[in-house]
Amino acid sequence: MSAFGSVTFGQPATSNHNPNKDVEVSSVRGCDSLVKMWNLQTNQQQQIAQHAAPVRHVFYVKDMNMLVTGSWDKTLKYWDLRSPNPVHTQQLPERVYAMDCVNKLLVVATADRSIQVYNLTAPQTPYKQLQSPLKFQTRCVTAFPDTSGYLIGSVEGRVAVHHVEDSLQSKNFTFKCHRDNTEVYAVNGICFHPQFGTFVTSGSDGAFNFWDKDSKQRLKAMQKCSMPIPCANFNRDGTIFAYAVSYDWSRGYAEYNPNTAKNYILLHQPQEAEVKSRARVPGRR
Repeated sequence: MSAFGSVTFGQPATSNHNPNKDVEVSSVRGCDSLVKMWNLQTNQQQQIAQHAAPVRHVFYVKDMNMLVTGSWDKTLKYWDLRSPNPVHTQQLPERVYAMDCVNKLLVVATADRSIQVYNLTAPQTPYKQLQSPLKFQTRCVTAFPDTSGYLIGSVEGRVAVHHVEDSLQSKNFTFKCHRDNTEVYAVNGICFHPQFGTFVTSGSDGAFNFWDKDSKQRLKAMQKCSMPIPCANFNRDGTIFAYAVSYDWSRGYAEYNPNTAKNYILLHQPQEAEVKSRARVPGRR
């Protein structure tokens, strides 16, 4: 794999999202409380948003032609990139720990295990407010591709499958994952396969597993890496699953050694049998 560019930040950058998939730019959020647009062709940066604390997530909402940002300053902000000031600031009960946006569905998970669901046709008011069905800190949240619900991953090695509408609550359930006997690991990331609608979880145990929520089964457990997987995602057509392997701070500062720390980006080519939904075999977990 060859590098296509390099960039240095004054504070750690936390992740990248593309605010406009028609051009070669990416928005970068960081612990300096800024959001910068990075032009991949010119390698130039431009500040496009700002919070009063580190920015946790950034999403481009195509239908609104706006950027939405979630921060540890307990706010959501909506930005028209032609203006230096936010169009709207939404106060939240706590710091943003996880967030996802698909079409008009925006799901925000905060530090107090609160979940706020927004219909972006009316972004000033939460559509739903609830407590996470999981008992411990939320680590990630991912909206269903059809926007009927979302997945919640937590530090307790558990995932909740939750639906938005009250009429679908009977379909909600939770399941354990990323555990090894008495060892329990955080679920760091969840993402849906863009073709088959199944999903993958990645965790602090260094493993990634493919799941089918509709048949309630694990499709494939992959061999563990030697270090945690802090983030991962499919490419646009689902033919490649890219995942980072590095220390994720799940065991604190004491176990981080900058002299021996290693960071990798690995690629997996999913086979159809790993990611395509199938009927559940009776008695199989």
